[in-house]
Amino acid sequence: MLVNKQSLDLVFKNLKTTFNRAFEQTETTWEKVAMRVPSTSSENNYKWLSNFPRMRKWIGDKTIKSLEGHGYTIVNDDWEATIEVDRNHIEDDTLGIYAPQAEMAGWSAKQMPDEIVSDLLNEAFTARCYDGQYFFDTDHPVGKGVVSNKGTVALSIATLAAAQGSYGAARTALRKMKDDEGRPLNIKPNVLVVPPALEDTANALMKNERLEDGKPNPYKGTSEVVVDARLTIDAAWFLLDTTKPVKPLVFQERKKPVFVSQTDMNADNVFMRKKYLYGAEARAAGGYAFWQMAYGSTGAG
Repeated sequence: MLVNKQSLDLVFKNLKTTFNRAFEQTETTWEKVAMRVPSTSSENNYKWLSNFPRMRKWIGDKTIKSLEGHGYTIVNDDWEATIEVDRNHIEDDTLGIYAPQAEMAGWSAKQMPDEIVSDLLNEAFTARCYDGQYFFDTDHPVGKGVVSNKGTVALSIATLAAAQGSYGAARTALRKMKDDEGRPLNIKPNVLVVPPALEDTANALMKNERLEDGKPNPYKGTSEVVVDARLTIDAAWFLLDTTKPVKPLVFQERKKPVFVSQTDMNADNVFMRKKYLYGAEARAAGGYAFWQMAYGSTGAG
């Protein structure tokens, strides 16, 4: 094949088609636990998170709640997946070897939000959220006191007491959450996120009629199980409320993945290395929203 603008455009078109097909066919799970927040600049400020919006009875003047002094900013990152195409392969018309790479680039681009959100959970015991505390912590300031959304108990179905002390305790802690005025937030935990090591335990807890000690299982069907192979702590598990417009985790999107090319005949990589570049680019980041809607346990005991 003669290498010219027309042939390079054809290569781009074919690789882009393969990329887009893989992108569209790839399934994701991040939507189950995070909300998409559009971004129009290099970063977003989430100072508004300090005010959990609630309707109240209007008696006298309206109550105006000012935003807290501490800010919480999520800075967008650059993301890329690049394919090098050798000029010889264009000349020899052997471009089929690049189709799998384009497919993987499409798959990876679609999976990017999943990776971002999984990393949020992996780091949630040591990463700060909008109130300055770790996202999962024992002393989030609320009103004049502190509230915990962190545990250390292993997820268990061994006995009723063990189930109550792990999943049950997390569920109760979330349902008891209140705002800084002491009003219940009506948290409804509905998603249990676990690593592969806890998949069987989580599924049994949500599906079995009885626990391992033979007693009735009071938690059957109370949450959807999401198994995330990207979670790095085998014992850690997470219970979330995703029933509301605002979810506990944020996927911030500045630029959706787009397929791009660098095929200038005079480019250094072409002249020096006879390589043309194709690939995907995106801009996005992740962060933490309302900790009140999530409970995390290290499972360390």
